[in-house]
Amino acid sequence: MSSYNPGLYFDELFGAMDLPAEHTALIRQRLAALDFDELRRRAQDAERELYNLGITFIVYSDKDAVDRILPFDVIPRVISAPEWRHLEAGVKQRVTALNLFLHDIYHDQKILKDGVIPRDLVEGNHNFRPQMIGLDVPFNTYIHIMGTDLVRDRHGTFRVLEDNGRVPSGVSYVVENRHMMQRVFPDLMQDIGIRPVDNYGHKLLDAMVEIAPVDDPQVVLLSPGTYNSAYFEHIFLAREMGVPLVEGRDLVVDNDRVFMKTTNGLAPVHSIYRRLDDAFLDPKAFNPDSLLGVPGILEAYRKGNVALANAIGTGVADDKAVYCYVPRMIKYYLDQDPIIPNVDTRICREPDALQYTLDNLADLVVKPVGEAGGYGITIGPRASKAELEDCRAKLLADPSNYISQPVVDLSVCPTVCDDAIEPRHVDLRPFAITGKSSWVLPGGLSRVALKKGTLIVNSSQGGGSKDTWVLEGGAA
Repeated sequence: MSSYNPGLYFDELFGAMDLPAEHTALIRQRLAALDFDELRRRAQDAERELYNLGITFIVYSDKDAVDRILPFDVIPRVISAPEWRHLEAGVKQRVTALNLFLHDIYHDQKILKDGVIPRDLVEGNHNFRPQMIGLDVPFNTYIHIMGTDLVRDRHGTFRVLEDNGRVPSGVSYVVENRHMMQRVFPDLMQDIGIRPVDNYGHKLLDAMVEIAPVDDPQVVLLSPGTYNSAYFEHIFLAREMGVPLVEGRDLVVDNDRVFMKTTNGLAPVHSIYRRLDDAFLDPKAFNPDSLLGVPGILEAYRKGNVALANAIGTGVADDKAVYCYVPRMIKYYLDQDPIIPNVDTRICREPDALQYTLDNLADLVVKPVGEAGGYGITIGPRASKAELEDCRAKLLADPSNYISQPVVDLSVCPTVCDDAIEPRHVDLRPFAITGKSSWVLPGGLSRVALKKGTLIVNSSQGGGSKDTWVLEGGAA
């Protein structure tokens, strides 16, 4: 570690020149006592075990390596207790405002009538579901499971990069990464005081029971099936909750009630954690060609006979253009300033923002509003002339499909590379579960951009992950 140099970036293990990370001193001391070959050996042991355990994800765009492990780096990302209290409060504030927004747009639409958010941005959104208008959901909670993508700039300030309120994935890696570290690095973790993450399944089950229409409900996890990129996670979460993992073909609706096919006949189902987008959920109501969903489930939901998490229609809050208005939502509904600010963002559907983006294309990050997984992004300073011109043409052809942001100098964390420990950029996705109230898993998925120089941390784009350690309250 003696030759390690994070450059001008904020470092998650070392801090910054004017803000040293005192809370990581013991961890750094223990890492420094290990030689590089030992770190490499442990890293290889960890990756071999991940593969043997089947902890994988699917890359649809890669014809040669469809099923692969998520690369794991053994040097942890560490968050102090005060930092976590700040992040936890910010995530809770955000999910509260987004749930108020979703209830509003499907009921009185006050925020639209008051002109805080453009009506066409909401009602013209392809994730807006008119079928949800006037429908009440338990506790007015639409987003029961939320993943909030956070980045940290070179000044050490956390910012929200985007919201994931439809079917956020990645929490299984949070838990499995911790189990992996406990197996391969128990000496590094000893007496550090790290908050546990292995109760996520229990918290998720509690929320699913809370929203169910009956006492002692049958909860299931609905998966698209084995070819879904997150199928490992579906198996993992069903096991952690102790509930059946089902596909659409395993469920049937009769008299507006949902049943599960079993060897003993049909068994009632009351609460469904779905990992299936709205469009595929009910071929009678949405995409008639869907073979993944359950015909008639929307009507069962509307009648209050089954609970769904997340609620239908939450994708409006997932939109990258709507994201820009979340600080205004927080002020409108809660009369508060955002605890965690957004990254400065321009909505290209607005003429001034489009012109600014076109004029500064080489210095900005341009993102399509509906894409996920890092697809379709143009990073101006890293793009070729041809890529910039292609981006310009797409902006002019469909400006409402894009936002632009400045390039954020993402914080870095020491990472075991082929020949040395080097800085690599990281982000953080904390997971919040909301029923009657919200709870945030202490930590989250720290994704790491393993390719040198890249800012894209998504697993589908070659990124990996790290264990995220939130220190207990007595830590600095």
